[in-house]
Amino acid sequence: MAKRAGYHHGDLRAALVDAALALVAERGVEALSVAEAARRTGVSAAAPYRHFPTRLALLTATAIRAAELLAAELRAAVEPIDDPSEAIAATARVYVRFVARHHAGFDLIFAEQLRVGDPALAAAGRAVMDVLLPIALDLTRGDAPAALDLLENHTAAAHGYAVLHLSGFLRSRAPDVEDIAAGAAEVSRILARQRTDAAPGA
Repeated sequence: MAKRAGYHHGDLRAALVDAALALVAERGVEALSVAEAARRTGVSAAAPYRHFPTRLALLTATAIRAAELLAAELRAAVEPIDDPSEAIAATARVYVRFVARHHAGFDLIFAEQLRVGDPALAAAGRAVMDVLLPIALDLTRGDAPAALDLLENHTAAAHGYAVLHLSGFLRSRAPDVEDIAAGAAEVSRILARQRTDAAPGA
């Protein structure tokens, strides 16, 4: 009972989102429910509905939190790196580790069902792109369409590596997530070189 009392001072919302992230990591996005998040948080099934009246509301808050965590990890990874090819490779490593840990990434943050104009989710998604896009623009010498194409290829490769790792498909050959992260980083490095070579003035 004491545990429940503590959440009346404004911590319940954050605790429910943390529980939701943990639930997604264990069972996937489909398993997310307000009732299960409440159970894990130690409150009654009715308590979360002040903050999250629907599953979609909790899912949106979980996506926002995931985007915030990913953006922070991406910023920390690229901050000390001057070479844009190595910077984009570093973001591939971060992304693979993130998906392996949380069992979700851009598939949660930019999920089709969450495209409902939520300003906080839009801001969180932009924070991720604010790390990635300047690197891509640097590699393509300011060519915005080419930069977006590069990010699409980069993200698809990194997400693909992470999902194949989670599915077990790559574990016999590369059982450690760091091996998978290194593979994704090398693909992004190659993509970066190709785009740089093809950029105007190269």
